[in-house]
Amino acid sequence: MKKNIFSLIACFFVFSGVFAQRTIVVTNSTAMVRKGEIVEVKANALKACFKSKSYILKNDKGEEIPYQLLYNESKKPRVLIFQADVNHNASSTYTLSEGKPAPVQPRTSARFVPERKDDFAWENDLAAYRMYGPALANENPSNGVDLWLKRTNKLIVDTFYYNELKKEQSYHIDHGNGLDCYKVGHTLGAGGIAPYMGDSLWVGNYFNSYRVLENGPLRAVFSLTYDSVKVDKVFYKQVITITTSAGSLLNKAVVQFIGKKQPIKLAAGIFLHDGKGSSLKEDETNGVIAYAENAVSDAGVPSGRNYIGVYIPDSQTKSIKSDAHILLLADYKVGKEFTYYFGGGWSKWGFKTDADWFNALNHFTETIRNPLKVTLK
Repeated sequence: MKKNIFSLIACFFVFSGVFAQRTIVVTNSTAMVRKGEIVEVKANALKACFKSKSYILKNDKGEEIPYQLLYNESKKPRVLIFQADVNHNASSTYTLSEGKPAPVQPRTSARFVPERKDDFAWENDLAAYRMYGPALANENPSNGVDLWLKRTNKLIVDTFYYNELKKEQSYHIDHGNGLDCYKVGHTLGAGGIAPYMGDSLWVGNYFNSYRVLENGPLRAVFSLTYDSVKVDKVFYKQVITITTSAGSLLNKAVVQFIGKKQPIKLAAGIFLHDGKGSSLKEDETNGVIAYAENAVSDAGVPSGRNYIGVYIPDSQTKSIKSDAHILLLADYKVGKEFTYYFGGGWSKWGFKTDADWFNALNHFTETIRNPLKVTLK
């Protein structure tokens, strides 16, 4: 009876806001150490304890750590996210209370870049990327992905564009924080996706419109729409929604083709350039392809190795070489959403060898298959 009375009193104080606090337990049931991995807490689970949307989040050492609130279309909080560190076969405890959090250094960003021919560029603390917009229509662009190598956890996209356009300092040369040495052309580049039908890869062109859904500091989400994607004699509308998260090796992409119902495959691919100094990893069983090549600036200066990886979960996949690509094929039903992951890295920022990149990619795919468990107390 005394225990029940205490529980009722404690519940009263918590829900009345006298000591509004929630304990978040993150559990890792794998044999891998999970470090800096984004976890989610549903915002409606916090409403009972908190009247405000301003919180302080601390780890089990009492250190404040950053978080981000993600919102639904009605501008109401949907999810709270943060980066968790959890040892193998263990749990970590975090405490959330009301208060004013410390300023956060953004680790992700996404934006339309009209000053550079309608690029859409985004990044996290590991790499930066861009895809091509309408102002490039006369230059035969593709729906492929360009990879920018970086060696700082600070955001570099805005600085690279500003220095290129205003100071004539080329981002194709490394000035200390990274460079763009990856060539896309009319290909899938570093992890783009396209229909594959009739033994042909139907690479698309520029996006027609964009929409930014979230924009940091720990996660950025945006969608690109392609109005006319040609597949043989048929045209489709394509929408791709891309999520980049702090600390995440690969971007998450959810793609949908809208149009005539017919059997097609989707091919997520990596452009192989001339193949010099390259090494490949093909793992059809686990839905993975990966690539490593020499990174060379436009000034001809060797800049280590750059890496690319593609992962398709929950599908039976087949890898093939076609049109200077390594492709990972999977069956697709028109109108459905299709999820895959893509991204890249650099030997000068976290992955000293090809083996380090391939091992990191294996680790990443295991985290997707075995998500951390989040419990509120």
